[in-house]
Amino acid sequence: MKNYFDNHNKTDIIEYIKKLYYHDDRPWIVGYSGGKDSSTVVQLIFETLKELKSNGDKLHKPVNIIFADTLVENPMITNFIDDLLGQMQKEANELNLPLNVQKVYPDYKESFWTLLIGRGYPSPRQKFRWCTDRLKIRPTTRFIKKQLSEYNEVIVVLGVRKGESASRDQVLNNSKIDGKILRRHQSLNNAYILSPIENFTENDVWQYLLNSNEELNNNDFYSPFNTNNNTLYQLYRDSDAECPMTITKDTKACGNSRFGCWTCTVVKTDKSLRGFIDSGEEWLLPLLKYRKYIYDIRNIRDKREKKRRNGKVYTITKDGEEKIGLGPFTLEARKEMLQKLLETEKKVIMLNRKMNKHCLIKPEELKLIREEWIESGDIQDSLPEIYKNVYNEKLPWSYDEKFLFNQEEIDLLTELCEEENLDPELIKKLISIEENYIGYKYRHNIYNKIYKLLQQDWIHYDQIKNISTNLDVK
Repeated sequence: MKNYFDNHNKTDIIEYIKKLYYHDDRPWIVGYSGGKDSSTVVQLIFETLKELKSNGDKLHKPVNIIFADTLVENPMITNFIDDLLGQMQKEANELNLPLNVQKVYPDYKESFWTLLIGRGYPSPRQKFRWCTDRLKIRPTTRFIKKQLSEYNEVIVVLGVRKGESASRDQVLNNSKIDGKILRRHQSLNNAYILSPIENFTENDVWQYLLNSNEELNNNDFYSPFNTNNNTLYQLYRDSDAECPMTITKDTKACGNSRFGCWTCTVVKTDKSLRGFIDSGEEWLLPLLKYRKYIYDIRNIRDKREKKRRNGKVYTITKDGEEKIGLGPFTLEARKEMLQKLLETEKKVIMLNRKMNKHCLIKPEELKLIREEWIESGDIQDSLPEIYKNVYNEKLPWSYDEKFLFNQEEIDLLTELCEEENLDPELIKKLISIEENYIGYKYRHNIYNKIYKLLQQDWIHYDQIKNISTNLDVK
């Protein structure tokens, strides 16, 4: 593929974007991931709007720059992105440009930690990559739908390029409309995709970012909103991938990327965190160790349930033998993961005083995790004690402590269950159901919950106990 700038200059691409902007009244939603391609698109659009404004041309429709913050972004990148977005909005306001910069976030009920530690989802892998949809696609889709409700039609501008990968080219080809510049959005009606730099090569991207803008002292190259593109280039050193703005599930995992989740367990080796650490950012070492821990723990059978969250026991046939499959993490494993995560957070804060408490996990997530654990039968209400053990202080919000069994009471309950040949987990879950409905005026739903619990496969263990559980995890 030939370089765009072999036969064109920056004026050509600016004029092209001007024509696209004035083609209609549909607002633009520009996906920004922090990487080089989306940075090129954002800076070209910003430069175009600045030029139109300085020429006295009418800026007739809004441009929204959105960044999908997964809440598990690499802390190095989070700081970089926050500074950049703040400067971008500041410049846009001063120039009176119709440009709005905004972060979008996953619902806390669907955050990485709520699902992994709260509900026990197994660490993501290629065959069960539950994270991309919940952390990136859904927040972005919600924003687009909100714009659609107001404007009826929108144009999503992405920094995708032809020739990056076979999967990316396939997505571009599948959504193409014959004879049109815009492409169809794969899941949203009345949303269209615009890819202004699709004919750029990687060389074109870096030529624009490092050569096309104004060169100042010490080989610094500045964006149209006065951020240093050399900083972006430095972030890419020793990194062989980037994490694109994601609007479809076809996008590959980006655990090797500087602009991806530090928790990514889809890839075996995290080159991003290792690259930063090798560059001198040793305070990130606890994150690298924790990431390896949650990668390894999913393969330990004793840390996983023999049933799914709905209580169903599923089997697979391997080597001619029927074996029980793996379910979510056990409650004890989830407690262990939270303990280690909070210890990791504490170490990071000690190593880097710029980091604040809850830099790795938010209070809103801790609240939801506690609720999930209690529903799972944690009658001891373990989360407040785990938090206190790590930080030597109570949880930073008020909570009801009446639902609490001490260890002596739990031991007695377990002993009584064994004498009566009852499963302690079942009794704990029944107690949790009862406790959660104390004080409710209408209690008919409690019977539905009890009935649903008693129908679950794992309770009828005599029907499945002869199936092998010796299943290797890959």
